[in-house]
Amino acid sequence: MSEVDAVNKTRGLPATVDSMEADLSRLGIAPGAVLLVHSSLSSLGWVCGGSVAVILALERALGSEGTLVMPTHTGDMSEPSYWKNPPVPESWWETIRESMPAYDSNFTPTRGMGAIAESFRKQEGVIRSSHPSESFAARGPKAAAVVNNHSLDFPTGEQSPLARIYDLDGAVLLLGVGFLNATSLHLAEYRADYPGKKTKPQGAPITVEGKRRWVQFQDFEEDDSDFNLMGKDFADSTGLVRSGSVGSGHVLLMPQRKLVDFAQEWIEKNRC
Repeated sequence: MSEVDAVNKTRGLPATVDSMEADLSRLGIAPGAVLLVHSSLSSLGWVCGGSVAVILALERALGSEGTLVMPTHTGDMSEPSYWKNPPVPESWWETIRESMPAYDSNFTPTRGMGAIAESFRKQEGVIRSSHPSESFAARGPKAAAVVNNHSLDFPTGEQSPLARIYDLDGAVLLLGVGFLNATSLHLAEYRADYPGKKTKPQGAPITVEGKRRWVQFQDFEEDDSDFNLMGKDFADSTGLVRSGSVGSGHVLLMPQRKLVDFAQEWIEKNRC
């Protein structure tokens, strides 16, 4: 979205740090919470201060005892033979495996996560997990508990930041995005038992004993094609999804543990 489009999308006055903090508090974000945020800056209209203002508003709403978490995935740090958006020629695959720079939690940019997550990962005090393709970043008193010990195998499973947010009874905020972006549903996929569940080998470049290496690890075949339906059923069945606005964008807030538990049962009932 261009800046002109953002201006035209804006209803009334532009969003500011103060107005967004009020919007978030009105939605029900509680001081001291652990909050996982998926976001789209363009969906909020024109924001005075852009992505930085959104982050500051979130941190003010959470207070000094709150912990802010965002996905900082790097989908290009993965096995190139699986790439679809876009695919690359098979003749390139080995070059990619041999030459792609190793993941660096401080240096490697996000891919497809949006301006807010990309700005957040650079903020002072933010720490980022070690997974080369599905990292998460966090800031606050419980940040280390969320992002440390992120397993290379099954990076959205039991040894992931998603599972630690579950343990801490955190919340999920969909800030201008829908359930398709709710990565917590991948934790439900990991936990669910259904006939079509499959694992597959993955690969990524990391640093091992000071040297760049391409390593293989195990993951499962994720499927987000039913996430929007799953989320709608969760909202309709439980009444646990709070809906509101931040700036000119639509937002949803929900308890992550309840979402994951519901989604696990939903997947086991509905997937083949």
